[in-house]
Amino acid sequence: MTNPGTPARLGRSAGDGEPPSREGRGGRLDIAAFVRLTELADYIVPFALRVVCDLRVADHLAGGPRSTGELAAATGAHEDSLRRLLRALASRGVFAEVAGDRFELTPLAQPLRSDHPLSLRDAFPLLAAEVEAWAHADHSVWTGRPAFELVHGRPYWDHFGAHPAQGRRVDALQAAATGLHLRTLVPAYDWAALDSVVDVGGGNGTFVAGLLARFPGLRATLFDLPDVVAQAPAVLAAAGVADRCEIVGGSFFDGVPAGAGGYVLKTVLPGWDDERAGALLRRVREAMRPDSRLIALEAVPPPGDAFDVAKLFDVQTLVMTGTGHRTHEELAGLLEGAGLRLVGVTRTATLAVVEAVMGDAGPAAPGR
Repeated sequence: MTNPGTPARLGRSAGDGEPPSREGRGGRLDIAAFVRLTELADYIVPFALRVVCDLRVADHLAGGPRSTGELAAATGAHEDSLRRLLRALASRGVFAEVAGDRFELTPLAQPLRSDHPLSLRDAFPLLAAEVEAWAHADHSVWTGRPAFELVHGRPYWDHFGAHPAQGRRVDALQAAATGLHLRTLVPAYDWAALDSVVDVGGGNGTFVAGLLARFPGLRATLFDLPDVVAQAPAVLAAAGVADRCEIVGGSFFDGVPAGAGGYVLKTVLPGWDDERAGALLRRVREAMRPDSRLIALEAVPPPGDAFDVAKLFDVQTLVMTGTGHRTHEELAGLLEGAGLRLVGVTRTATLAVVEAVMGDAGPAAPGR
């Protein structure tokens, strides 16, 4: 891996014999900008973070500081290599070296514990298949096609379907993200105004289980491919909501369970091009009541230069599946083509809540 420099090297002060900035061919040379670019371009920290998640280092520090030797014995890692990894992460605020080769958790490291209420330990897996695709990200930029398919010879979801062990890690990643999504998306919408929902493409039911647990008057249908929803009974039972959720297996391109007050599409539309996404939305519209609401939960890139995680997700989707996240205007056009009308986009710290109604209906309140 080529590293253009380290912060220590790039950030030498005037006292070290080199001024912090000087005039260059393109204008004033800002050393701080070079340091920042190094931080953004380097993938040492992201990889190191994933390794300590796989090793469950944060779990082993839950009881207090431990030496590298103790952590190596607990995780099976090579002691000196683990020390170097933890030292690098401690320099970025993930863990802290407290004394003589002993490390402890920091606030930034707490969510890496498996028992944290919003645990992100499974949210950062080191998946070789994705890493190999990122190594060919330029292919996606040149062609608009997914680098993942170039490298592995099949689409993203087909690959993980054929490799169940890796697929379970992707499922765990999504479940970890869903825990955070529930905290941000539930307050952003009036779910209590709905009598029932169909979670279209809802996977193993993690999101709808969390929704039902928070709204005792709500009933739901979980709808996804048969082999996907086969995992749902255990998830729903663990949440204590199995009696209020029907499980239906099938393809949403063939049809969607009818008659619910709300139709939830959580991060489903970005996985399909406009033609297929439009076909899916038409199936949903056919299933809706006149007063039903479509509730799409997804990243919506905003205009301008301001940071929004949706802009990062958009590139991730390009490289992995070749599709993308749609802007407000693009969503409005896609919905209109399916006979639906966009009535609102509410942004949260994670995803946005995109609400639509039938195109020939006014914004009537959802029925009970």
